[in-house]
Amino acid sequence: MRNYNYKKIAKNVIAVEIAALKKLNKSFNNSFSKAIDLIAKCRGKIILAGIGKSGLISRKISATLSSVGTPSFYLNPGEAAHGDLGQINNKDILLILSYSGETEELKNIIQYVNRFGIPLIGVASKKNSLLLKASDIRIVLPEVREAGEGGFVPTSSTTMQLAFGDALAVALMYKKKFSKFNFRQLHPAGTLGKMLTTVEDLMITGNKIPLINEEKKMGEAVNYMSKKKLGSLIVLNKKKFVSGFVSDGDIRRQSKKDIIHLKVKDFMTKNPTYIDKNALAVKALKIMNKKKITSLIVAVTKAGKKQIKATGIIHIHEIISAGIK
Repeated sequence: MRNYNYKKIAKNVIAVEIAALKKLNKSFNNSFSKAIDLIAKCRGKIILAGIGKSGLISRKISATLSSVGTPSFYLNPGEAAHGDLGQINNKDILLILSYSGETEELKNIIQYVNRFGIPLIGVASKKNSLLLKASDIRIVLPEVREAGEGGFVPTSSTTMQLAFGDALAVALMYKKKFSKFNFRQLHPAGTLGKMLTTVEDLMITGNKIPLINEEKKMGEAVNYMSKKKLGSLIVLNKKKFVSGFVSDGDIRRQSKKDIIHLKVKDFMTKNPTYIDKNALAVKALKIMNKKKITSLIVAVTKAGKKQIKATGIIHIHEIISAGIK
């Protein structure tokens, strides 16, 4: 029985696929840029199609596009010929992926979009293939050697197609200025969604913000803090800018009899820590843990940092309840 060096085989597969990716990297030209411009202007959906392994890669590319703000779905060319062509309208763009560009099952869908003037982006490795001849934008992928003995199993070619799809999706993100905040809107669940939660998503606003004037007596402040149930107070001056902060911990560390007749401004912590509403909630949590506090003022600044306007307050319980650690 022949013994194989499986580690060597694996490394050879990766080496062949790396070589394919290097060829792909050199192949991008104006056709790719034209495809990005066309897709960015699309008023409908980007429809991906392909057969076999190219079909599987098309599904993945479609899912990636949708996840980064370019609505897309996969259409099986075989099913399309039996009624699913009705899913395509004149606002859509069809992108067909085929290594050879000669797959028989593609003919019906190609003829349909050509007949009704629906833009077609063809991605294949043979310049004179049926697909590329019929395409409005022709993207020629390099011909590559498949990994493995005999070189007949789609390996390097599908790796190349997958990388092409990733390049397409990321380029569109730049074109559309798709940010991490846009990403969170489409991915509200899971670890990524939690990590991209902003302070604004969790902060307490409006009448629930525990605001108190600095001229008030601490006796009134203690009662007001109990009423608001947040264990803190944001102190304002006569111009309603933030001048300080009072926490229940500050009060517990002092005798109530000693402070009850003081004015809030004589007891408060000056120059309190605050955060912008657009900051990530995980950043707020890190600040709280570092400073050993449980709340942060959410604020905007005017005239440098001399005038701080409170727009909310974020409590550590809200962050933890959102599953952020």
